Amino acid sequence: MVMLARPDDIREVFAGSVKTFHAGEGNAILGPLMGPHSLLLVDEDEHARSRRQLMPAFNGAALRGYRALVTDITREHLATWPVGRQVASHRLTQRLTLDVICRVVFGVTDQQQLRRLLPLVDQVVSISPIVLLGSFYEGLRDYGPWRRHQQAQAQLDRVLFAEIAARRGQSGLAERSDVLSRLLAADEGELTDDALRDQLVTLLLAGHETTATSLAWTLHELARDPVTLRRAQRAADEGDDAYLESVAKEALRLHPVIYEVARKLTVPTEVGGFRLPAGATVMPGIGLVQTDPEHFPEPQAFRPERFLGAQPAPNTWIPFGGGARRCIGAGFSLMESVVVLREVLTRYDVHAPARPEATAARNVTLTPAKRARITLSPR
Repeated sequence: MVMLARPDDIREVFAGSVKTFHAGEGNAILGPLMGPHSLLLVDEDEHARSRRQLMPAFNGAALRGYRALVTDITREHLATWPVGRQVASHRLTQRLTLDVICRVVFGVTDQQQLRRLLPLVDQVVSISPIVLLGSFYEGLRDYGPWRRHQQAQAQLDRVLFAEIAARRGQSGLAERSDVLSRLLAADEGELTDDALRDQLVTLLLAGHETTATSLAWTLHELARDPVTLRRAQRAADEGDDAYLESVAKEALRLHPVIYEVARKLTVPTEVGGFRLPAGATVMPGIGLVQTDPEHFPEPQAFRPERFLGAQPAPNTWIPFGGGARRCIGAGFSLMESVVVLREVLTRYDVHAPARPEATAARNVTLTPAKRARITLSPR
């Protein structure tokens, strides 16, 4: 493995040929979770085809259509958030973003169906790094946490396959806005049930866990910085989405949910002036470049103003990766973050212990070790 921290070296990887830099192979650790057809695990032509199929569900027009839905769901959840006592904000944001992604991906509004689906997704995504790595060893799958995770995944798969079968038999799919209906309406016989399942699991897991974590970190930072909190509340009151987006971006800079991305070399290749062999894995270090004082002065300070006006230099802010493999849900994640922040900050003051929380590993993400404890009080 070769870790990269210089923007020019990272650019070589992101701009390089997808035939040389295989992200799907680099993401092999996700295989037990996502499945072999996942957008994150395929390369070259198969990746390009899968991305084309999914892209209409995440383009600008689609995002504008989702905004009202995300707002309504956020308001539903905020009505249940506890006030006046300390709470783990990460658990609150997980439930919220999971509800959002289930409705966006499946178009599920039936509360009974949601109650069945939400805990299954949560069980599957709540996998420790040890269990995730151990899943590659078939002999472990019949024991302890590996067996329990296999059972949870099998339960989720049964629900997903039943939903796919039911949706295939429905008419009027083209008029629906959820991702599953869009995929089936545009399908020309290429999408098997297994392929659909893998894409849906990828969207469910990657589309909710990352945003939930970044929102928790954002609330954690705002709660510890009264000046920035007041500025963000004013932005929420005035509908200044640009500032709220800068808050979300700064949280992603200071607390990247994924610390690095990986590309496996298919042929000997020069990167950063070094000749690397085929089979080597190069890893643009998101967490390294985004906390480099050369690019972000006083990098440990939380300063959303960095993202107002002039944008960071290329390949210095890369929480969603880059190049042909840049996260397809980046726009959705930022839109959702802005909506949630606006709804939270217009209602509440946010407080937290003065001491910052450490970082802990959860599946392949980096989360607040104590789940970003905050206390909400009405404004």
